[in-house]
Amino acid sequence: MDLEKKLQQLKARYEELNAAMSDPGVFSDPDHYTKLTKERSDLESVVEDYDRYVEVKHQIEGNKELIDLNEDPEITDMAIAENKELKQELTALEDNLKIKLVPKDPEDSKNAIVEIRAGTGGDEAAIFAGDLFDMYRRYADDLSWKMHVLSVNESEKGGYKEVSFSLEGHEVFGKMKFESGVHRVQRVPATESQGRVHTSAATVAVLPEVEEVDIDINPSDLRVDTFRASGAGGQHVNKTDSAIRITHEPTGIVVECQQERSQHQNKEKAMTMLRAKMYDIELEKKQKARAADRKSQVSTGDRSAKIRTYNYPQGRLTDHRINLTLYNLDAIMKGQIHEVIEALRIQDNLEKMQEMAE
Repeated sequence: MDLEKKLQQLKARYEELNAAMSDPGVFSDPDHYTKLTKERSDLESVVEDYDRYVEVKHQIEGNKELIDLNEDPEITDMAIAENKELKQELTALEDNLKIKLVPKDPEDSKNAIVEIRAGTGGDEAAIFAGDLFDMYRRYADDLSWKMHVLSVNESEKGGYKEVSFSLEGHEVFGKMKFESGVHRVQRVPATESQGRVHTSAATVAVLPEVEEVDIDINPSDLRVDTFRASGAGGQHVNKTDSAIRITHEPTGIVVECQQERSQHQNKEKAMTMLRAKMYDIELEKKQKARAADRKSQVSTGDRSAKIRTYNYPQGRLTDHRINLTLYNLDAIMKGQIHEVIEALRIQDNLEKMQEMAE
């Protein structure tokens, strides 16, 4: 099916949805109304780009008629200059529409659970893990996402040996999934008296949050332990055994949550983490199979892969998957990672488009 025919069908569907949503009967079924609203929202930017695409084509055709007539040299020159710009816009719109027509990954709309662990580099790695946490916190604030800290293991010198948190909002997993992997930092640690640059690392894992219906867990496979919470959280943490550790014995997966005041709340969040981890095992297998077929550089499913370097002396960030280098590290560490994530999303879509064309 050619691009224009597909876009015409989507526009017709968009107009159907507008008509359906103006029907008073639809409001009496909230679930149906929500479903229609989401579908309409998903189509809106495609239809807006398509309307502009059609408009630009008409303008080019109108200018071509003036150029062919060539009645007034000045008007002809203006039409030629305008068509040059319009053709560039048309090409950009077409490329953008092709990307938007790539089928969405059903996981992308899900919320996410993020785990950051200090890797090689001792205290400096833990401090860097804290810097990454702060970067994601600011990024989440910028997008009006909600963040809930689930588990914290603080380092004595600052930062975290390990920190887990959930993110809730629009298209969270679709943006954050590209952050999974090994992040490497090159800088002079505060403890370094000789001023030498050290290399440290932290690992980030991003898991899609799933509902109970998405993954079946047998309660008899679980061992639940309670313990006394420690670290941040107020005086209450040292008085009650409110922290929860859950072990899924068949897989050996262990999760814990200690940030809430009650055992019940901590258990609920720990189960959310467990479901996400078990679901992610299957998802990772699919990603690896897909990446092997696509020879993808962006989403290999390999959590041990070094994906990015943060070089402080040069103020440089390099994403090794797409050979992207930016010299605005200070802004990036303050949460301005939109450009990096958008570049990764575009490359992933381009790979999918190539796959569809083969």
